[in-house]
Amino acid sequence: MSWFAPSPTNVLKTRYGERYRWLLLMALMVGTIASIIPSTSVNVAIPAISEYFGLGQERAQWITSGFMVASTVAMLVTPWMLSRFGYRGTYAGAVVLLMAGGLLGGFAQHFELLLLSRMAEGLAAGIIQPIPAIIILRAFMANEQGRAGGIFGMGVVLAPALAPALGGLLVDWMGWRSTFFMVLPPCLLSLWLAWKYVPTSTPDDAAQGAGSNRLDLLGLALVSVGTLSVLNALVAFHHSHTQAVLLAGVAVACLFAFIVWQQRLQRTGRKPLMDLRLYAYRPFVMGCIVAFIYGTAMFGSTYLIPVFIQMGLGLSASYAGNLLLPAGLVLAVTIPLVGRMADTQPTHWLVSIGMALLALSFGLMLWAGPGTALWLLAGFIIVGRVGLGFILPSLSLGALRPLDRALISQGSSTISFIRMLGGAIGVGLCGIVLEWRLAANAANPALSEVQGRMAAFHESFAMLTVLCLLAFVAATQLRSPKKAQR
Repeated sequence: MSWFAPSPTNVLKTRYGERYRWLLLMALMVGTIASIIPSTSVNVAIPAISEYFGLGQERAQWITSGFMVASTVAMLVTPWMLSRFGYRGTYAGAVVLLMAGGLLGGFAQHFELLLLSRMAEGLAAGIIQPIPAIIILRAFMANEQGRAGGIFGMGVVLAPALAPALGGLLVDWMGWRSTFFMVLPPCLLSLWLAWKYVPTSTPDDAAQGAGSNRLDLLGLALVSVGTLSVLNALVAFHHSHTQAVLLAGVAVACLFAFIVWQQRLQRTGRKPLMDLRLYAYRPFVMGCIVAFIYGTAMFGSTYLIPVFIQMGLGLSASYAGNLLLPAGLVLAVTIPLVGRMADTQPTHWLVSIGMALLALSFGLMLWAGPGTALWLLAGFIIVGRVGLGFILPSLSLGALRPLDRALISQGSSTISFIRMLGGAIGVGLCGIVLEWRLAANAANPALSEVQGRMAAFHESFAMLTVLCLLAFVAATQLRSPKKAQR
């Protein structure tokens, strides 16, 4: 069978029977795991990479935020790619790009090549990650969607939960380059599974490619320039307020131009990059608000916590990974339990509980210091991961269930885009705030070096706590139906 030989869903259903939708979910789970690994395993290697290339915090945070920016932009391209190249072609192409990025990063001798590899990995991850939500909402019945999302989420978070621990050991034993090669085995496995189970048609044999198959390049350019302007404004704020304001102005101008351009495409019958009809659905709008703030806090913390454990507490990379491991295992257990609850319970309550626990976790980190017992520090992190377990299977269902079926693909990519945009800003914000507070505290004669460093980390965690409390308020307004209409 040729790789791109037509294998529509009805053929695969006939071949594999009723279990096919679960096999398809498993195939996508492996690829999604592969796409998430680079965003978690490399974080524990940032201090080692920074030392190797002689980077400060402002440049080092681009190791993570470069990945996030590329992911953010790519997520809006996923619906067009699915329509243009089909599910199998889009998925497999993204996995191949992910492998190429890992190889390039592992062999990079210059920081510019390393950053290019991170952007390639980010592009691949951005294409892959909206696809599972589309599969769950199209291939599964309404009373199965929470369970499917829970099982998928458990698998997706379990391997990345192990990745920081394994990444930390690899950094200590074999150097930081080894963390880039971790992505290769799951990529090879996901390519084989894609050949067997991923269809060329949609998961429910719905029509594809409605409207023009031309990619909205102007819209994509506006999103890219706007996103980069926001992140660079955060960096510039520390050095030049004027430059920061100018960059923020460019970002705002790109936003307004993007909205006007999308409305024009909609009026003239062409396919926009983002379908603005999504925002007529109140649960989707509230879900986007929560997703943005939650992304800022979650991804910002994935950068900040490993750096805090190593720079703030003076522990090794392997310690950083091992302290994150119990929380990841607890998260993997929490997600399927909450996924079943999401089929029967109001999703806005589940998301609200999750945001409250995440805020509590960051608040507890204000008491963490060199004298804190490691088991207690692991417990602080576990509280936040339980919160994520409430959010992950509930937020997308609450935001996407009310949508018209024709908008599900657009809705999934859009909410993923907004979450990743928040994440990219969160990583940049944490890096800049940490650098700013480290410099400010170092200049304070009343503080010792250790006290100044700990105060800088505590102030960064306080910022994340406030953001999560804001998201909690928004989550209480995410009122979606208890039962979705199929």
